[in-house]
Formats: sequence, C-alpha cells, structure tokens
Amino acid sequence: MYKITKEFHFSASHQLLGLGEDHPCSRFHGHNYVVEVELASDELNTIGFVRDYNELKSLKAYIDDTLDHRHLNDVLGDDCVTAERLAKHLFDWCKVEWPETMAVRVRETPKTCAEYRPLVYVPVEARR
Repeated sequence: MYKITKEFHFSASHQLLGLGEDHPCSRFHGHNYVVEVELASDELNTIGFVRDYNELKSLKAYIDDTLDHRHLNDVLGDDCVTAERLAKHLFDWCKVEWPETMAVRVRETPKTCAEYRPLVYVPVEARR
C-alpha cells in the first residue's frame, strides 16, 4: 500500500453550543486549523504517484474560498462544529474528488487532533 499526505492551513472561528457556560469552548473563539488529507493506493499511476500533489490544489482553493476566515457554524450550518465534524465534512469533499482518500485529520491546536477514517469492513470469510 502506498500512502501520501498533504497539509493545509486556515484560520476560522466557531462556537460549541450546548456546553455549559463555564466551558471555554462555549464562547465564540477561533483556531489556526491544520488539515491533513491522506490518500492511498495499492498501485501507482504511470508516472509513479498515488496522485500528483499538484492535483490537491483544489482542496486548498475550497478551504480558502469556503472556510478560511469564516465562522464555521454559519458555513456548515451546525450549532456544534467540532474538529471531528469538520474532519468528516472535509473527508466527504475529498472522497468525491479523489477516490483514494483514506482519512482527513484536523488539528485545532498543536496538541489536539481529530481524524475521520471510515471503518473498512472485512467479511469473515476474507479473513481466513
């Protein structure tokens, strides 16, 4: 299995409604997000790539045009935009563009990371 990753950065605000008033994330606040997309394939293309990194520019354009310097609750239409939900949103977007997409990770801080990676079901008979 071959795997590539590419990292993207943006800044945005959000608010986690439904938490207690004393929880710091219930207040309007922002992050300098780091997004990492992971693509994988059993085989390389004729050039020798899983996918040309240059093709991933469209994710940068999507992030810049849709998420960067925005209030994520408004963009995603959700009262509780967590890093987990943002990772799933970006995974779904990437999977349409690149079927090789395996996971998306979102960092809100250098010490925290949320990942969306679909569960791969392997039938019992295939495990033998």
